[in-house]
Amino acid sequence: MWEKPAMAALTQARYQVPVYKTDKKYKIPKEITSQLKGAVSAKMISSMKIEAVDCPVAKTEIPFLACFVCPSFLNRVKGVVGCAGEKGPNWPPK
Repeated sequence: MWEKPAMAALTQARYQVPVYKTDKKYKIPKEITSQLKGAVSAKMISSMKIEAVDCPVAKTEIPFLACFVCPSFLNRVKGVVGCAGEKGPNWPPK
């Protein structure tokens, strides 16, 4: 019988965080946008700059792109982000 790998238990989402649109366009640091080059199109990055989440790790509102590069980011399905809820190095972003 097939068993689930041990890593599946480690990557379970602790938080389900909704993504919402904002009125303002966030200014995203170059470090974040350089990490996304090649993985996400410029048009998609532009549309994600007006999205935000209430981060359970930082305990504040952050732009979705900052959430996307977070080590705790697991997935995004239908406007809901799965978050592992663990702090990584240099987190939360400034």
